[in-house]
Amino acid sequence: MIVTTGIEVQGKQIAEYLGVVRGIVVRATGIGRGIVGGLKSIMGGNIEEWAHVCEHARMEAFNRMVQHAHEIGADAIIGMRYDATEFTQGSTEVLAYGTAVKLNQ
Repeated sequence: MIVTTGIEVQGKQIAEYLGVVRGIVVRATGIGRGIVGGLKSIMGGNIEEWAHVCEHARMEAFNRMVQHAHEIGADAIIGMRYDATEFTQGSTEVLAYGTAVKLNQ
Protein backbone atom coordinates (compact mmCIF):
# COMPACT_ATOMS: atom_id res chain seq x y z
CA MET A 1 0.00 0.00 0.00
CA ILE A 2 1.43 3.35 -1.06
CA VAL A 3 0.88 6.01 1.63
CA THR A 4 1.90 9.61 1.07
CA THR A 5 1.32 12.98 2.67
CA GLY A 6 1.23 14.44 -0.85
CA ILE A 7 -1.87 14.75 -3.01
CA GLU A 8 -0.59 12.55 -5.83
CA VAL A 9 1.46 9.40 -6.36
CA GLN A 10 4.49 10.17 -8.49
CA GLY A 11 4.42 8.32 -11.81
CA LYS A 12 0.83 7.10 -11.31
CA GLN A 13 -2.51 8.51 -12.33
CA ILE A 14 -5.43 8.47 -9.91
CA ALA A 15 -8.38 6.65 -11.46
CA GLU A 16 -10.88 6.97 -8.62
CA TYR A 17 -11.22 8.60 -5.21
CA LEU A 18 -12.72 6.11 -2.74
CA GLY A 19 -13.11 8.46 0.21
CA VAL A 20 -11.55 9.12 3.58
CA VAL A 21 -10.01 6.21 5.47
CA ARG A 22 -8.99 6.36 9.10
CA GLY A 23 -7.48 4.50 11.98
CA ILE A 24 -8.35 5.51 15.53
CA VAL A 25 -6.61 4.46 18.74
CA VAL A 26 -7.29 5.66 22.28
CA ARG A 27 -4.28 5.02 24.44
CA ALA A 28 -3.60 5.55 28.13
CA THR A 29 -0.09 6.03 29.45
CA GLY A 30 -0.38 3.30 32.07
CA ILE A 31 0.50 3.57 35.75
CA GLY A 32 4.16 2.55 35.49
CA ARG A 33 5.09 4.74 32.54
CA GLY A 34 2.89 7.53 33.93
CA ILE A 35 4.73 7.66 37.25
CA VAL A 36 8.20 7.46 35.69
CA GLY A 37 7.24 10.00 33.00
CA GLY A 38 5.71 12.32 35.61
CA LEU A 39 8.88 12.28 37.65
CA LYS A 40 11.02 12.96 34.57
CA SER A 41 8.73 15.82 33.48
CA ILE A 42 9.72 17.70 36.63
CA MET A 43 13.35 17.72 35.49
CA GLY A 44 12.60 18.55 31.83
CA GLY A 45 13.92 17.04 28.62
CA ASN A 46 12.68 14.14 26.52
CA ILE A 47 10.40 11.71 28.33
CA GLU A 48 11.17 8.43 26.62
CA GLU A 49 8.41 6.51 28.43
CA TRP A 50 5.74 8.79 26.96
CA ALA A 51 7.43 8.91 23.55
CA HIS A 52 7.23 5.10 23.46
CA VAL A 53 3.46 5.18 24.14
CA CYS A 54 2.94 7.88 21.49
CA GLU A 55 4.94 6.01 18.84
CA HIS A 56 3.01 2.77 19.43
CA ALA A 57 -0.31 4.62 19.25
CA ARG A 58 0.68 6.28 15.94
CA MET A 59 1.85 2.96 14.49
CA GLU A 60 -1.39 1.22 15.49
CA ALA A 61 -3.55 4.06 14.10
CA PHE A 62 -1.54 3.97 10.84
CA ASN A 63 -1.97 0.20 10.52
CA ARG A 64 -5.73 0.49 11.13
CA MET A 65 -5.98 3.20 8.46
CA VAL A 66 -4.14 1.00 5.94
CA GLN A 67 -6.41 -1.94 6.84
CA HIS A 68 -9.46 0.27 6.25
CA ALA A 69 -8.06 1.21 2.81
CA HIS A 70 -7.46 -2.47 1.95
CA GLU A 71 -11.06 -3.29 2.93
CA ILE A 72 -12.45 -0.81 0.39
CA GLY A 73 -10.07 -1.88 -2.40
CA ALA A 74 -7.67 1.07 -2.42
CA ASP A 75 -4.27 1.01 -4.11
CA ALA A 76 -2.93 4.03 -2.20
CA ILE A 77 -3.66 6.64 0.45
CA ILE A 78 -2.91 10.28 -0.33
CA GLY A 79 -2.98 13.34 1.93
CA MET A 80 -2.19 11.21 4.99
CA ARG A 81 -2.17 13.06 8.33
CA TYR A 82 -2.14 12.41 12.07
CA ASP A 83 -4.24 14.14 14.70
CA ALA A 84 -4.38 13.70 18.46
CA THR A 85 -6.84 14.76 21.14
CA GLU A 86 -6.47 14.37 24.89
CA PHE A 87 -9.67 12.97 26.43
CA THR A 88 -8.59 12.99 30.04
CA GLN A 89 -5.26 13.36 31.73
CA GLY A 90 -3.19 10.40 30.52
CA SER A 91 -5.69 9.27 27.86
CA THR A 92 -5.24 10.37 24.25
CA GLU A 93 -6.95 9.60 20.93
CA VAL A 94 -4.63 9.27 17.95
CA LEU A 95 -6.17 9.46 14.49
CA ALA A 96 -4.44 8.60 11.21
CA TYR A 97 -6.43 9.59 8.13
CA GLY A 98 -6.14 10.19 4.41
CA THR A 99 -7.90 9.76 1.09
CA ALA A 100 -8.07 6.26 -0.36
CA VAL A 101 -7.60 6.07 -4.14
CA LYS A 102 -7.50 3.57 -6.99
CA LEU A 103 -4.60 4.00 -9.39
CA ASN A 104 -4.52 3.41 -13.15
CA GLN A 105 -2.36 0.38 -13.82
